[in-house]
Amino acid sequence: MLARARAGARPLFGDEPVVACDPRRVLGDRPGLVTAGSVGEAARLLDPADAVAHVCTPPSVRTEVIGQLAELGFRNLIVEKPLAADTDDLARITRLRRRHGLRIAVVEPWLTSSLTVRLLELVRGGGLGELRSVSIVQNKPRFRRSLTRPSHQTAFDVELPHGVGLALRLAGNARVTHAAGFDLVVGDVVVARMGGARVGLRHNSGARTEVSSDLTSPVRERRITVEFERGTAVGHFAVSADDDHSQLTVTVNGHRRHEVLRDDSLTEWVVRAYQLFHGSGDQHARGFAFATDVVQLLSVAKNICAEPVVPAARAEHQVPAHAR
Repeated sequence: MLARARAGARPLFGDEPVVACDPRRVLGDRPGLVTAGSVGEAARLLDPADAVAHVCTPPSVRTEVIGQLAELGFRNLIVEKPLAADTDDLARITRLRRRHGLRIAVVEPWLTSSLTVRLLELVRGGGLGELRSVSIVQNKPRFRRSLTRPSHQTAFDVELPHGVGLALRLAGNARVTHAAGFDLVVGDVVVARMGGARVGLRHNSGARTEVSSDLTSPVRERRITVEFERGTAVGHFAVSADDDHSQLTVTVNGHRRHEVLRDDSLTEWVVRAYQLFHGSGDQHARGFAFATDVVQLLSVAKNICAEPVVPAARAEHQVPAHAR
């Protein structure tokens, strides 16, 4: 990811080698890469105030790492999604951000996707009428990682942050209407809450969204269906780095138009994140607020799954979310 971004936008990154640190395992040096045994050692190998730290830890231990980086003088951070595991961790990260003047960018490649750009054009253009509903499906088999490296506590933290963020970008502010999750089961082995999850949203505009993810699926799929008053758009995001293309089919009055889009969204996101680190902090503040909204909605969904079943009238929890 970083190597491709550096190759395409060299002036943003400089010529210094990347410093990598993973206390859990030994990383071998290779051209352009220097390894460090600890975060402290990494800080001594570069200028923390001028560097960008990529925080790739699981959400449950992210607050501690961000705190360490802040104390060592790092100010520009790229953090894997979701920003936090729950609202308690979110509050801790928010305090660290304010105390140390951190600029935090949360990895959200779907928001820089060429497919998302086309969908936004359809929503804002108005040619298909008002947006009525959004369905986002994010399926993939994830047995080995869930069984051997339980880095996430629930399936809500794996794929759904992408889908919830995309829904907010397309349809605006929302509240959670319902949520469900299930276990991953392989023979006699059960990994609680890691089989899959789904969440329903109702947007202030009246549109509804359903985001679902099956981590036991035999196939990989990242599909979005957007229903308008006078047509339907079905998009397929690239499922891996193996092929950086997405596809879009728009159907209006029985007529279908199909597009194949060049879509290296992750590389594009990294380049834009580094461009923002060279700019003012206003856009970082808006991006942080957006990532905060995603965490809050997912936290509500997790809480619904942890509670006993309640009447539908009590199942809607208002959570503000900022459309961009």
